[in-house]
Amino acid sequence: MQNILEIAESNQKRAFEVIKDSGVIEAWQSIGAEINLIGSLKMGLLMTHRDIDFHIYTPQLNLSESFAAIARLAENPRICRVSYNNMLNEEDACLEWHAWYLDLQNQEWQIDMMHIVKGSKYDGWFEKVAQRIGEVITPEQRQTILKLKHQTPEDVKIMGIEYYQAVIRDGVKTFAGFMQWRQKHPADTIIEWLP
Repeated sequence: MQNILEIAESNQKRAFEVIKDSGVIEAWQSIGAEINLIGSLKMGLLMTHRDIDFHIYTPQLNLSESFAAIARLAENPRICRVSYNNMLNEEDACLEWHAWYLDLQNQEWQIDMMHIVKGSKYDGWFEKVAQRIGEVITPEQRQTILKLKHQTPEDVKIMGIEYYQAVIRDGVKTFAGFMQWRQKHPADTIIEWLP
C-alpha cells in the first residue's frame, strides 16, 4: 500500500507543477474569470490518470473571451492540443475545454476546464462535493480509492465520483466489487451525490 501512496503523492506533486508551468490559472484570470481546482487533485485522490479539473466562472458566458483565454494557454509550447465542446444547451450549460500538456518526461496531462456562468445550476456544486469528501473520507477509504484507481486499466474511463460514492457510501473494498457496483449504478448522467 505504501507504494500506491507514494505513486499518488508523486503524481499529485507533478500535477501542481503542470498547473504552475502551463499558466492555466493566469490564462483564465486574464479575462476576469474565477478559476477553481476541483476533482481528484483537489481531494488528494489523483492516482495514475493524469487529469486536472477546473471549473471556471464568469458573470456571462462570452465565446470570444473563452477562446481568448484558451489562446493564451495554447501559447505555452508544452500545450500540444486543445478540444472544445459547446454544451450551452445541455443540463450543465457550459463550454467544455480540454488541453493536453506534455511534461518533461514526455507524459501527457489532460487539463479539463468547464467554463460556467456564475449563478447557474452547477455554480459551486463540485467545489462543495470536493470539500465534503475531504471532510468525511477516512485514511482507509483514501487508500482503497487509490488502490481501485491504480487497478483500473488505462483504457477504461471511470469518473472519479463513481469511486468515491462506491467506497465512501457503499463500502466497496475490492476492484471486483467495484466493477459489480458499477453494473448496478450506471453513470449515464451527471452524478449529483454529496456524502
